[in-house]
Amino acid sequence: MSAENGRKLVRDVTCTFCGCVCDDIVLEVEGNRIVKARNACVLGTAWFLNHAPATLPACRIDGKPAPLQEGIRLAAEILAEARYPLIYGLSDTTSEAQRVACRLADRIGACLDTTTSVCHGPSGMAFQGVGEVTCTLGEIKHRADLVVFWGCNPAESHPRHFTRYSTMPRGFLVPRGRKDRTVVVVDVRKTKSAAAADIFIRIRPRSDFEALWTLRALVRGRHVDPDEVTRLTGVSFETWRELAERMRTCRFGVLLFGMGLSMTRGKHLNVAAALALARDLNEHGRFAAKPMRGHGNVTGADNVVAWQTGFPFGVGLNRGYPRFNPGEFTATDVLCRGEADAALIIAADPAANFAEPARQHLRRIPVISLDPKDTPTARLARVAFCTAPYGISTPGTVYRMDDVPIYLRPALPSPHPSDQQVLELLDQAVAEALLRRTGSPVR
Repeated sequence: MSAENGRKLVRDVTCTFCGCVCDDIVLEVEGNRIVKARNACVLGTAWFLNHAPATLPACRIDGKPAPLQEGIRLAAEILAEARYPLIYGLSDTTSEAQRVACRLADRIGACLDTTTSVCHGPSGMAFQGVGEVTCTLGEIKHRADLVVFWGCNPAESHPRHFTRYSTMPRGFLVPRGRKDRTVVVVDVRKTKSAAAADIFIRIRPRSDFEALWTLRALVRGRHVDPDEVTRLTGVSFETWRELAERMRTCRFGVLLFGMGLSMTRGKHLNVAAALALARDLNEHGRFAAKPMRGHGNVTGADNVVAWQTGFPFGVGLNRGYPRFNPGEFTATDVLCRGEADAALIIAADPAANFAEPARQHLRRIPVISLDPKDTPTARLARVAFCTAPYGISTPGTVYRMDDVPIYLRPALPSPHPSDQQVLELLDQAVAEALLRRTGSPVR
C-alpha cells in the first residue's frame, strides 16, 4: 500500500467479477471510494467503481431497518422450523463463507445448491462420468500453441483472458505470443471473439455433440460419412478433418468451452464428448479441456461443496447424508415444484433470473438474503442482511477458473459484516434453536 497524488494505492488486488480472478489490479482510493482501477478490464473497472460506500442498513426485516442480532434470531427461527429448507448461491463470496454455509446446510438438512446448476452444472456431471484432462491458465500461457474456444465469447465475457492467459501473452514455449499460436473459435454465430480468431467455424445450432463426435472419430481414425457430417453440423467435412489434424499434431492444445456447449441440446453429453475428445488427443500429444467459468468464486463453490459433501452442487442433506441428483435437489427445480418452505440465498439473485414459477414460490415462503446490494431477492426477503463485498472490503480465498486458490486483499473498510461473519452467527443461533426444540444441535 502506498500513496500517490494524495490518493492511497492498493496493489495486487484481486478482481472477483469473473472466473479469471485477475490478481494484478492496482486500486486508487480517495476517502472511502475507489476512483480508479488500473489493469482492470471494462467489466472489472465497473465492478470496483460501482461499489459505492454502503448506504443500506446491515439488517432489514420485512424491508425495515432492524438490529443485526434481531435479524439473526428471526432467520435462525425460520431455518430451525423449516422442514425442507433451501440454501442457494455461494458463487460470489469467499470459500471461508462457503464452508460455513455447508456446515449450516448439514445442520438443518437442507438442499444445498450453487449457481453452477444453472450454468456449468452439466459440466460437473460430465466430469464425474468421463474425467477431466486439466491444466492451469499459466500452462496455457506458457505452452499452448493451439487454443480452441467452443460455445463461448471471452472477448466480451472475460476480456483479459485473451491478453493475460490464452492468446496474446508471450510464454516459455510460445516466445512470440500470438504469432506462435493458432486460435480457433467454434460457435453458432460470429462474435467478437470470432473476429479475433485465425479460424472461425460456424456450426448449426444444437449440433455440438455431432461435431465433437466427428472430431473424435477423425482423431481415432474411424470412418465417417462426409455428407452426413456436413448435413448434421452445417460445416464441411474437410473443415473438420483439418481441425482434427491440427488438434492431433499440436504440441500443447486446449479446448475452452462455455455455456454455449453446456446449456444447449445435449448438455452434459456435449461436455462429455469434449472431455472424451481431449482424452483421445492425449494419445498423440498434450491436450486439455477446461470450462470458462463466470462468477468470481463459482469454482470455489464447486470445490468447497464437493470437499464437504462429495458432490459439487445440487446436494440433498435432508436424510442426514448427502445425495446428489440434479433436477431433484437443484434450486430452480425445488422452487418450481413448490417444495422448499424456506430459503437462504447467499450472494445470488434468483428473484431476478429464475423462471417465473420459481420466483412466485420465493414470494410465498420466508427468504433470508445475504448480499452487498439491494437486489430483487433482497427486497422480497423476510430478513435481508447487507454484507461487505468480498475482495473489496473482505479478505478470504477464492478459486480461479482453473482451480488455483488466490487470496483476496481488501481495499476499503466496510461498516457491514462479511458473509462469513453473518453465517457464523446464524449457524450458532440455529444450533441453539434446535437444541431448545429437539435437544440436539443437529436436525
